[in-house]
Amino acid sequence: MNAFATEKNDVTGAPVSRSIAARRIGKPRLLILGCGDVGMRLLPLVRDRFRVFALTSQPDRCAALRDAGAIPVVADLDDAPTLNRLARLSQRIVHLAPPQSEGMLDRRTRRLTGILPEGAHLVYVSTSGVYGDCGGQRIDETRTVAPRNPRARRRVDAEQVLRAWARRSGGSVSILRVPGIYAGDRLPIDRLQRGSPALVAEEDVYTNHIHADDLARIVALTLFRGLPGRVYHAVDDSDMKMAEYFDAVADAHGMQRPPRLPRGELEQVVSPMLLSFMSESRRLVNDRLKNELGMRLDYPTVGDMLGRMKARA
Repeated sequence: MNAFATEKNDVTGAPVSRSIAARRIGKPRLLILGCGDVGMRLLPLVRDRFRVFALTSQPDRCAALRDAGAIPVVADLDDAPTLNRLARLSQRIVHLAPPQSEGMLDRRTRRLTGILPEGAHLVYVSTSGVYGDCGGQRIDETRTVAPRNPRARRRVDAEQVLRAWARRSGGSVSILRVPGIYAGDRLPIDRLQRGSPALVAEEDVYTNHIHADDLARIVALTLFRGLPGRVYHAVDDSDMKMAEYFDAVADAHGMQRPPRLPRGELEQVVSPMLLSFMSESRRLVNDRLKNELGMRLDYPTVGDMLGRMKARA
């Protein structure tokens, strides 16, 4: 389902047909930073409404981006001089690019704000990891951030840097805090095949999920409906603990469920990064997503997608 199937098709609010929108000269511009899996899912939702530019640091991706309806721009968020070609390119920006993999600051976003045009509207895709461990509590967007690892601290830094840019430039930023992204081709199959253990039920943590297609639709809606400075939880209605998620995927694929271990034993056999995910428990509320953005999830829960997969098999 297209995110705008029931929307007015003109940025000004006037309804126009999709064919007319596709032919219209002088369509508004949109710049997508970090056009990976979610970005490629976003392109079909926006390419009729915008003249879309997609940043890539890999010239060999240009053909795929053109085929998907975008104009590739070769630049690198790790190479400041190359970013000059992005200056004043678009007043609407979707920032999907992750921070670099080390340090406490998001240097990529800091470089980016040096060339962002005044008055631009930006949608930033952050992470639910900024909240740290919430002890399994249900939380909304007013919860104070409390990142527990460098990866989450970099995301908090990016959010703060973009808010500061918006204040001084007259621009605006809407922030999506995103949990674990899944899809038919984004499931923990390799982990199940390896037999990696999960936590015993009494020590397990709550996790949050969003289907990649739904996330692309949320991003698209936020471009038009996201309020300046507003945070939204881009999360579905699933209410699952981590091992329950692994079990559901295993059952849907006829695989063996992962073994369960107490935390003390599990710490000895999983990577530090995986352990960090298995040490944070929270349940994100998505009322703003539905009430303010008007999002209707195609995949309300993980079980809905797995059920459809089994029905098609």
